[in-house]
Amino acid sequence: MTFRITTLSATLICMLSLPVSADVLLIESIHSAPINSEEGIPRPTRSMSMDQVSQRYGQPLAAHPSVGEPPITRWDYSSYSVFFEHDLVLTSVLHR
Repeated sequence: MTFRITTLSATLICMLSLPVSADVLLIESIHSAPINSEEGIPRPTRSMSMDQVSQRYGQPLAAHPSVGEPPITRWDYSSYSVFFEHDLVLTSVLHR
């Protein structure tokens, strides 16, 4: 029994000490700017208010009702969607 516990402990220690890595994939547009960047397609940025977004980018094609707590709202434009928490932009995501 002690042998099993020692073996299990040694295995766990080895697994926890392994390095962790990840790759980042950037997709380039025809203008050599990352597509999901401000240079690729101008779109709302984090912390803009709903009023600022509608003034700068116009009214959305569709505004979905808020869901969850905190309330998350989605506005759809022709090439991207904007996600709000309360009335501030969380992120904007390009459509495929």
